[in-house]
Amino acid sequence: MKKCFFLFLGVSLFFLSCNSDDDGIQNGPTPNPDPSANVIAQDFMWKAMNLWYFWQGDVADLADDRFATDAEYTAYLESFTDPEGFFYDTLLFGEDRFSFENENYEELVSSLSGISQSNGVEFGLGLIDDTNNVFGFVQYIWPGSDASTKNISRGEFFTRVDGVQLTTGNYRELLFGDNSTYTLGMATVSNGAISDSAKEVTLTKIEDQVEDPILVAKTLDVNGTKVAYLMYNRFLGSFNEDLNDAFATFKAEGATELVLDVRYNPGGSVNTSRLLASMIYGTNTSDVYIRQRWNDKIQAQLSDDFLTDYFANSTGSSPINSLNLSRVFVIATESSASASELVMNGLAPYIDVIHIGETTSGKNEFSITLVDDPGNSFIYNSDRDREGNINPQNSWGLQPLVGRNENAAGFFDYTSGLVPDIAISEDLTNLGTLGEVSEPLLARALEEIAPGVTKMDFTVEMPADAFTTSRIHTPVRDHMYLEKPLQLNK
Repeated sequence: MKKCFFLFLGVSLFFLSCNSDDDGIQNGPTPNPDPSANVIAQDFMWKAMNLWYFWQGDVADLADDRFATDAEYTAYLESFTDPEGFFYDTLLFGEDRFSFENENYEELVSSLSGISQSNGVEFGLGLIDDTNNVFGFVQYIWPGSDASTKNISRGEFFTRVDGVQLTTGNYRELLFGDNSTYTLGMATVSNGAISDSAKEVTLTKIEDQVEDPILVAKTLDVNGTKVAYLMYNRFLGSFNEDLNDAFATFKAEGATELVLDVRYNPGGSVNTSRLLASMIYGTNTSDVYIRQRWNDKIQAQLSDDFLTDYFANSTGSSPINSLNLSRVFVIATESSASASELVMNGLAPYIDVIHIGETTSGKNEFSITLVDDPGNSFIYNSDRDREGNINPQNSWGLQPLVGRNENAAGFFDYTSGLVPDIAISEDLTNLGTLGEVSEPLLARALEEIAPGVTKMDFTVEMPADAFTTSRIHTPVRDHMYLEKPLQLNK
């Protein structure tokens, strides 16, 4: 019989295993530690990574024949007293920039649904001159958040938290620590110099805050051409219907061009990227969107149907509203990652993708959530009955990279990022208002549609160079995860 797993990672995480006479994912014999050894977390990590990790064959310590005896395996695990350090320093391949873990898998699962504790300010952090001092610049505010009720907006600057100057040594604790409330000390920029101001803004992080990824969706009239503009900030399956509704509105308003703005979008659901690509290009379900590549032991067990994703004609609940475009303008920067890049790469064999902005992050791998449930091949299952099989003595969850996507032309090698056709950075002296034709990056896209329409000078005086952003310091970070039935060969 065909074997399958359902692996859904979204707001309603759900996993179902098909009943059959066979087991699920197969692995060879693995060692077992001495039951008296205190290595439960390390044992789970090694076995889960040995089975699923994309670079399993390239990490010597994950080799199937690494240990000759259980005693040797036990001694090896006992040499690592810190599970977190074991994961990052020993089990990861050197080129892996994106796999991560969480000591509490429930927190990890919540984060994948876009649920987090947030005050609603998204920002970048930069260095002040050649010092270790740090300044922040506000990129946008979540509607409905605490910040949306405060006197703070896009384009403002800050340098202090609770009166303490931000530095490379303290910004994590001050901005991303356990403090649910803090006060930002604001600043101004003049002639390239950043100066503290007297303004202060107190912000409170709200538990279980969910960001609507559609920040702006509007249709612009550009010299008689209807141009849809979508500012899309995360690929979340729970908002698929809202995304489809936005495209229905674009169609109703007669849009014949689209500017897709993913400049701050770190990624998310692979399935949502497929749906968005279908809303842009079309609903021919025989056209290949992407193909997956897993490690050798997993790849051989997966069906061709599972490994190939096609464009969609339905969200699963309603027909796709597609603009059926022959080109799309994409605003993307170094903060654009994973599923954002996947849309660009997946569309490239079919339509012109005009990339405006900066070279993207270069994340072309996807991940799944693994927990200490060996009976389910370590894959997380939110079903209450299945959750009861997770080892109660081990709450660790892993989000390792397990595969890579290639487009219909076979292209996948963009680990150095996707290079823009039109290079332009955000300017800290003129960030503009998102969605307005005067916002520089949108204006630059509109210039390609109707040359001369904006009459703007696109010289960048102070590039918005961020060494990190607020989105990177959340559990969800910049991962790309699967959200489809996992089907095995017969």
